[in-house]
Amino acid sequence: MWGVIPAAGQGTRIQPLAFSKELLPVGVRHEGGTERPRAVSEYLVDRLARGGASKICFVISPHKDDILRYYGDRVDGVDFAYVVQPRAAGLCDAIFRALPLIGPDEPVAVGLPDTIWFPEDGLARLPDDRFSFLTFPVEAPQHFDAVVADEAGRIAEIQVKSAAPASRWIWGAFKAPGRVFHELHALWLEREREDEYLGTLVNAWIARGGEAWSAPHGEGYVDVGTLHGYREALALLGGVVTKA
Repeated sequence: MWGVIPAAGQGTRIQPLAFSKELLPVGVRHEGGTERPRAVSEYLVDRLARGGASKICFVISPHKDDILRYYGDRVDGVDFAYVVQPRAAGLCDAIFRALPLIGPDEPVAVGLPDTIWFPEDGLARLPDDRFSFLTFPVEAPQHFDAVVADEAGRIAEIQVKSAAPASRWIWGAFKAPGRVFHELHALWLEREREDEYLGTLVNAWIARGGEAWSAPHGEGYVDVGTLHGYREALALLGGVVTKA
């Protein structure tokens, strides 16, 4: 399975930084008896690996080669690849940069590198053969993409940063068969790449008869892309130490 990490954004909400925001130190881990800082994106890398990814593709901007230097080509049995998004053009444009790597018969999981969420095995609870979003309950869903689903989990709509969302559940990651990923890309092209946000593309997919599902296994979710979120992340981790 491929994991895709869109990491080409400029991180304007938490600037100035002298490095890519995906490498922002949050928490610590013990490695070989030594305590070291842990980059925020390491949490997603770990969760993708726990979810079944043996290969991870970072989508980076031309100026984010520090991510390549940090991770290299392989970490803890997971192979890494890198593709470039020449300019920031939205989440859909970013994740579809990885499309040539992903076969139609291979599942793919996508997450956001400046978030920390629990449970750590959340993606492992999603099926490989169904387009599913890992969803989380939050207190301020208006700042995120709220997922409206029926009792069976079938998604009716994703409300993108709505001022009055109909749900307090937001999506934090998703898993899909490679075939669905390719079909979403084809729909995005048909819509002349007008979808900057994934939610609007998924709504169009659903309107065409496609299915997407909510998997409400999420317990805690923090966006570390702001100073407020950074403080929340430290509180969420609460002294948790990860052993390598």
